[in-house]
Amino acid sequence: MSELPPLNSETIWDILNDKIDDLTANRLVWHSLGYRYEETTQTWNTDGVEPLWREEYPEPPDFIASRPATVKLTRSIPKENKQLLKEKLGFSGYKVGELVPRLTRRATMANWLLSYLESQP
Repeated sequence: MSELPPLNSETIWDILNDKIDDLTANRLVWHSLGYRYEETTQTWNTDGVEPLWREEYPEPPDFIASRPATVKLTRSIPKENKQLLKEKLGFSGYKVGELVPRLTRRATMANWLLSYLESQP
């Protein structure tokens, strides 16, 4: 797999603004959850993945295509971090005509990644 962009506010904006493709956005979340792809065996190493994720998703889910996975991602964001896109980035959300599942799921991924960044020492 190719290199990931740095996990920072610019990258999160690029997810929100649809400048990063869906696979790369997914890969950023997968990596942050602890999934690692082993090129030699062509399998996913889940040693670093929390047991609740690992049990339900032994392979990382496509957060764009899977509503249940996105709901689980949303629920894993601590309550105090639910509004980070607005509070930290000033993201006001999408316009009514833009409210399609793909973009709202990307916003969930972006918020989760921002919350993940906030939790890092």
